[in-house]
Amino acid sequence: MTDDKLPPMSSNRPYLLRAIYDWISDNNLTPYVLVDAGREGVRVPPQVVKNGQVVLNLAMRAVANLDLGNDWISFQARFSGVSHNIHIPVQAVLALYAQENGQGMMFPADEGGDNPPPSDPEDTPPSPETDQAGDKPKRSAPFLRVVK
Repeated sequence: MTDDKLPPMSSNRPYLLRAIYDWISDNNLTPYVLVDAGREGVRVPPQVVKNGQVVLNLAMRAVANLDLGNDWISFQARFSGVSHNIHIPVQAVLALYAQENGQGMMFPADEGGDNPPPSDPEDTPPSPETDQAGDKPKRSAPFLRVVK
């Protein structure tokens, strides 16, 4: 069988995100995700978006109902005491790294095309006014290292 007969493989991004998340958590560090907030389908509180991006704390102590799916990352988080449902297309993730030391992985912004994942009719994302989540401003820029 030749390569042109094989169906195209799905994106490896969701698998890498889950692996890096587990690696960071298993080392008792805090997983932070950098998201392109301008991508279609991103639902985070607008007040946490800075320069078109948002950094979110994904630690189990900071979020509820975290789902690192193949198409979407979704969870609930509190911002200024208000609970928000957060929905992020996996393709909008630019990096996942440990807050404490910056180790993690960056992802190309254009991988996988510009199409958002298909919508789940039973799980409609909240509106942008109530669904964006942000984190406290960082003291310094993260240092990211590619993990191979």
